[in-house]
Amino acid sequence: MSPIPLPRRRFLGTATATAALLAAARLSLPHSARAETSGPETTKAILGYIALTDAAPLIVAKEHGLFAKYGMPDVEVAKQASWGGTRDNLVLGGDAGGIDGAHILTPLPYLISTGKVVQNSQLVPMSILARLNTNGQAISVANSLAKAGAKLDSTPLKAVFAAKTDNKVAMTFRGGTHDLWLRYWLAAGGIDPDHDVQTIVVPPPQMVANMKVGTMDAFCVGEPWNDQLVHQKLGYTACVTGEIWKDHPEKSLAVRADWVAKHPRAAEALTAAVIEAQIWCDKLENKDELAALLGKRAWFNVPLADILPRSKGDIDYGDGREVTGSPLRMKFWADHASYPFQSHDLWFLTENVRWGILPADTNFGKLIGEVNREDIWRAAAKLTGIATSDIPATKSRGTETFFDGKVFDPDQPAAYLSALAIKKVSA
Repeated sequence: MSPIPLPRRRFLGTATATAALLAAARLSLPHSARAETSGPETTKAILGYIALTDAAPLIVAKEHGLFAKYGMPDVEVAKQASWGGTRDNLVLGGDAGGIDGAHILTPLPYLISTGKVVQNSQLVPMSILARLNTNGQAISVANSLAKAGAKLDSTPLKAVFAAKTDNKVAMTFRGGTHDLWLRYWLAAGGIDPDHDVQTIVVPPPQMVANMKVGTMDAFCVGEPWNDQLVHQKLGYTACVTGEIWKDHPEKSLAVRADWVAKHPRAAEALTAAVIEAQIWCDKLENKDELAALLGKRAWFNVPLADILPRSKGDIDYGDGREVTGSPLRMKFWADHASYPFQSHDLWFLTENVRWGILPADTNFGKLIGEVNREDIWRAAAKLTGIATSDIPATKSRGTETFFDGKVFDPDQPAAYLSALAIKKVSA
C-alpha cells in the first residue's frame, strides 16, 4: 500500500517543543517542587505481575526487603491472570480493589492513557517509571510446522500458511510487545499478519497448554514458556527476540499517574527498590537463586529447569541448535536496560500506528512527555547511589537496526514507517 505521510512534527515535534511539553508535564506534578522531606508519602502500593521471568525485579524487591529498605514495607506484589486483567485492575485502581501499578508490556501504559484498550474509551493516565528488562522473549513454532524450517527468517512459513486456511498465531495483547515482535517477524518474511494468519490473544501461562491441544501454529511470549514448550517436546524456538532487535526494550514498571502525582517520593522509592533488584537479578552468580525463587508455588509454580537455562543465556532451540552463554539473554541492568529511553517508546508507538492501533495524527511528543517519567528514574538512580557513568546522558539510544536491515531513526520515524512493505496505517 502507498505510505501515508507522517510529518516528523507529529511524532516528536521540534526539540524545543518537546522540551516545553516535558517541562509542562513536570510542573503539573508536585515532584518538581516538593519539599525536602525524608521518606515516601505512603508505605503501601499494590503492584501486579504476570508469571514471566521479566517480572523478577518486582519479586526480588519484595522477597529481599528492598521496598521496605526504601521506606515502603507494605508494598504488595499480586499475580495477574492476563494482560487484560492487568489493564482492568489498573483502571480500577488500588483504592477500589485493583492495583496501583504493574510489571507491564511497554506499549500498554500508552494504550491505557489514550483509552484505546479501555472500555468506553476511558482515559486513565499512566506513568512509566523504569524499564524492567531488555531481550528475553521468543517466537515458538509447533512441531507440525517444523519441517518448513522457519527460524529467524519466517519466509518458509509463507507457503505453509498459503496452503491451509485455519492459520492461528498467538500473542499476549493486541498492540503489546509480543504482538509487535510476532508481526515484525512475519511481515519481514512476506507474511501479512492481518490477512495470511489470524492472530489470537492467549495469556502467557496458557501458551504451552494451548499449543499442546493444537490451538495455534506459533506464538510469541516471554520466558519461561518458550523453554517449557521445548522441554515438553511440543515445538521449537524459531528465534529469540534479541535476534530480531539486539537489546530491545521489553517490559516496564508503570504506575497510575494520579498515584504518582499524590505520592511523588513514594514513586521514587518504588523505582529505587526495583533498580537495586535489577542490579541483583543481572548478576550471573545470582541466577540459580533467582530461578529457584521465581519457580516457587507462590510466584510461578514452574520447574527450575524451565527457568534457569535461558536466564543464563543457555538456549536449546529444540531443533538441534544450542547456544551457551548467549549475549541475547534477558538483561535487567546491563547496557542501560533499566532506563526508559524515550526513543524506544517512540518505536512502540510507531509500530502501533503501523498496525492501525493508534491513529497517524497522534501527538506522540506530547504523549511520551506525559507517560515517560524518566525524571523519576534519574532521581531514583541517585537515591540508590548509582554512578553517573551508569546513568544515560540522553533520552534517546539513537538509531536502531533490525535483523532485516530496516533502520529506525527516532528523528525520522515517518521514514522508517514508509520503508516497511507490509503495514496497515490508520488514516
